[in-house]
Amino acid sequence: MSRIGKKPISIPNKVIVVSYKNFIIVKGKYGVLVKKIPLELKILQKTNHLIITLLKDTKYFKSLYGLYRMLIFNMIKGVSTLFSRTLYLTGVGYKALIKEKKLILYLGYSHVIEYKIPKDIFVEIIKNNIIILKSIDNEKLGIFAAKIQANRYPDPYKGIGILFKNEKINYKSGKIGKNTK
Repeated sequence: MSRIGKKPISIPNKVIVVSYKNFIIVKGKYGVLVKKIPLELKILQKTNHLIITLLKDTKYFKSLYGLYRMLIFNMIKGVSTLFSRTLYLTGVGYKALIKEKKLILYLGYSHVIEYKIPKDIFVEIIKNNIIILKSIDNEKLGIFAAKIQANRYPDPYKGIGILFKNEKINYKSGKIGKNTK
C-alpha cells in the first residue's frame, strides 16, 4: 500500500476548503472545484492542513486512499496556481488559430480540425505553432491536451507531429536496403 494517503495536505492562506457530507469544495484565487468523496474516507480539517482517514480497511478502499489524497491536493494546487500544458506543432504548414471560442488546427490534412474550447480551460497561441493550455482542473486539462495530440502523434521517422513541452522523440532510421557483400 502506498503511504501517500497518510501525508497531511497543507492549505495555502487564500484557499478555503469546505467538507460537507461526502463532498469537498475548494475555493481559491482562480475558481471553485467540487469533488465527490467516498463515504469510507473521512476528511479532518485542522487550521492549515487536511488529514484523510480511512474508515473501512478493505483492499479496494486502501487503493482509493492515496488517489483521493492526490486529487484533493491537485484541487488545492489548481485553485491557487493554474495547471498548464504546452503543445508544440512541428511540421510544414502546421498551425493553430482561435476563432469564436474554437481552437482550429491545420495539421497537413485535407480538412481543418476544430475543437470547442471548454469553459474552464484558457487557450493561448504563440507564433501559430505553440499552444499553451491553462486550467484549475488538472484532469480536464490533461484530457483536452491528449485529444489535441491524438490528431497527429509525433512521427519517429520524420520528427513531425504534436509534442508536449518536455517530450522527446526517439528518431528511427529508415530502411537502409540490402547488405551487399
